[in-house]
Amino acid sequence: MRYLITGGAGFIGSAVCRRLAGDPGNRVVNVDKLTYAGNLQSLRTIADAPNYRFVQLDICDADGLGELLAAEEIDVVMHLAAESHVDRSIDGPEAFIQTNLVGTFRLLDAARSYWETLKGDRRNRFRFLHVSTDEVFGDLPFDSGMFTEETPYDPSSPYSASKAGSDHLVRAWHRTYGLPVVLGNCSNNYGPYQFPEKLIPLVILNALDGKPLPVYGKGENARDWLFVEDHAAALELIAAAGSPGESYNVGGHAERRNIDVVEAICALLDTMAPRKGGHSHREMITMVDDRPGHDRRYAIDPGKIERELGWHAAHSFETGLEATIAWYLENEWWWRPLRTERYAGERLGRPENLP
Repeated sequence: MRYLITGGAGFIGSAVCRRLAGDPGNRVVNVDKLTYAGNLQSLRTIADAPNYRFVQLDICDADGLGELLAAEEIDVVMHLAAESHVDRSIDGPEAFIQTNLVGTFRLLDAARSYWETLKGDRRNRFRFLHVSTDEVFGDLPFDSGMFTEETPYDPSSPYSASKAGSDHLVRAWHRTYGLPVVLGNCSNNYGPYQFPEKLIPLVILNALDGKPLPVYGKGENARDWLFVEDHAAALELIAAAGSPGESYNVGGHAERRNIDVVEAICALLDTMAPRKGGHSHREMITMVDDRPGHDRRYAIDPGKIERELGWHAAHSFETGLEATIAWYLENEWWWRPLRTERYAGERLGRPENLP
């Protein structure tokens, strides 16, 4: 298969690129604008692979996208490019509207124009996979309910509203033009190569640097966590076997309160990277003022993708978290420049609840 991955230098996108490029039978074309969260170092292991190509391109460039789709004879578009940081969307929502809505529209239109030129088997196998989030569904009470594919949309932040809008555009291009789309709505991703502003890497790296471990409010907000490599496997399967027009919720059966996540990280670090003097990393936890519109709880029911496509998360939260911490301990070359040069601590004191 010949894949075009948008946002392939980001956290989830790079995991998808590494997975797909690992099969020499695939062709992987990575399109990324390289905003602050894009990092080509995350693709170092495949950078010279003969079946991989990187193109720096804005998804708002419809002409450039159309030329690339045709030149590479793409079979599958995996659309992961997005602004995704909730705090940033509160402070500056315009970039989220531009990328998540306008960019998705431009990509959809380029894909439709290209798809309409295809014939026979190539036309039949073409897919447009749109990668979205559970945040489009809004807020759940602490004591009941899970998000299914039938849950009404009720976004709370500029970020989640922009993603909800992009989901609607994708479905409209299927219903109006027949474009063969599939959608995946994921829960909170974590794992190697995640940008340091996100909750799990923020806590790990603050702990290693001896800085406070910030937790919003009382830490009771709950999220369902998904190891990024399990998500990449799900996306490959949805693109290959998902039914056009359908959406699939992808979750890890790993719902945890934020305070429980932070304490689990502290417990592992106490063993894997002990503090001097025998003190626990838990002593570094600092509660900070809650953010506006902070959803209480997200919980994904992945039953549809498990039943219909046979996907199951391979990692528990415990095994995935331990592997994630081990990766950050072993790969300072990747994250240290982000802490000291590019990012310069602009927001590293503020936790973010993925995605």
